Order: sequence, then C-alpha cells, then structure tokens
Amino acid sequence: MAVSKPVEFKLWNYTPSVAGGVIGALVFTVLTGLHSFQLLRNRTWFCTPFVIGGLFETIGYAARAAAHSNTESVTPYVIQSLLILLAPILFASSIYMILGRLIFRTKSTSHSLIRPQWVTRIFVGGDVLCFLMQSSGGGILAKAKNQDDVDLGQHIILGGLILQIFIFGFFIGVAGNWHQRMNAHETVEAREIPWRKYTALLYAASVCITTRNICRVVEYGLGRDGYLLSHEWTLYVYDFVLMVITLLVCLHWYDPNIKVDGNKSDVEIGQWR
Repeated sequence: MAVSKPVEFKLWNYTPSVAGGVIGALVFTVLTGLHSFQLLRNRTWFCTPFVIGGLFETIGYAARAAAHSNTESVTPYVIQSLLILLAPILFASSIYMILGRLIFRTKSTSHSLIRPQWVTRIFVGGDVLCFLMQSSGGGILAKAKNQDDVDLGQHIILGGLILQIFIFGFFIGVAGNWHQRMNAHETVEAREIPWRKYTALLYAASVCITTRNICRVVEYGLGRDGYLLSHEWTLYVYDFVLMVITLLVCLHWYDPNIKVDGNKSDVEIGQWR
C-alpha cells in the first residue's frame, strides 16, 4: 500500500491585504454593533446568533489583516479561516427560527409542512452538524502533515458545505410552500403584521447565504491551487459582500412590536406579542 508523502502545508497562496482585512473588520464591527443594539433594545433573543456570527466575521477579518506581516504564523490563518467559514451557519440559524415565529405569530400552523416547533429543531440541528463538520475539517487542514490530511480536511469541509446547501434548499421549500398557502388562505392574525415583507427579507437573506455556500463548494472543489483560493479578491466578492448584505437585510427583523412571550421558553419558540 502506498504511503502518503509528507507535505508542507502552505497557509497562503497570496499575501493577505491589510486594507481588505481592516475594512472588513470595521464594517462587521459596525453591523455587529447595530445588531447588538437592536437585540438588547427589543429583547429578540432568538436573533443572538446574528450577533455571534458578526463577531466571528469581525475577528476573522482582523486576523486576515494581522496575517499580512506574518504569513507563516498558523494562528491568524486558523482564526480567519474558521471564523469566516462558520459565521454564515450562525446567520442561517436565526433565519430558521424566524420562519417558526412567523408561523406562530400568524397562527398558520396548518399551512406549514412542518410544525413550527420542529422547524427550529430540524434546521438548527442540521446547522449544528454542518458547524461541527466544517470546523473539524478546518482544524485538520490547518494541522495537515501529509497530502492525505489535506485531502481529508478539504473533503470534510466540502461535505459540510454541500450538506448546508441541501438543508437550506429544504428550508426554502418549506418556507415557499407556507408562503403559497398563506397567499391563498391568509389568516386573520396575519393581517396584524407585514408578514409578506418579512418573508421577502427571509428569501433575500437565504439567497445570499446559499449563493455564498455554492461559491465555497466550488472553491474547495477546485482545491488549494484553484483560482478562488489563489486570489484574495474573490473572497470579498462571494463571501464578504454577501454576508454584509445578509446582516443589513436581517436588521429589519428587530421589530419593536414583535417580542417573544415571557411565559414560554425561547427553545419552544413561543408566541409573539
């Protein structure tokens, strides 16, 4: 049986830009601050993953800037690689919970393919699995000693990204089916809130995250010597810009008239008031 040859894992195929990293960190600092302010003011705790994901992005891009002067250091590379890779999973978690709350608030459980309690449990549970897969793959890749380790890390990350796309596709199908039924048979409670606006925002954020995930699949599919991993500007186009749009869109979820009922736990999704 052939023995895998040792390989020197090259951290960067380019020198990361200080300007790009600093701008990225500043933009996500502002967006995370806005989300934190809205979260605390309106007490919409189910949106907490937006804030955590924003912190991931902020620290990730700061690490890219720090890596400019020391491309041989593993620490900033691992930090930026993992945090920027994983942040969209946290954004997706809040989006899943938003649909559950829309269904509860409009009292349209009969219109949904999945009960709202299970919408959160199924899709957030799937996101946790994707999170674990991608983080473990990134860890293996950063510590790779031979080509087999490199391949294993890339394949695990790729598998996590593909699984995330399938999960998100199923989620969009569930949301679309509910949306269609609501248009045909709108509930009385639905007239109290602009649910169509919220649904449109849900679609917009979902498209951004799905597009980003597809580009990431192509990135890892092409390998470390592929064009996407060899050119820094591509990351800012298919990851940075799309995640900035996602956080801007999701700022609209902090409606002061929509709050989780204090009599129920947030895990149970609860009623909005």
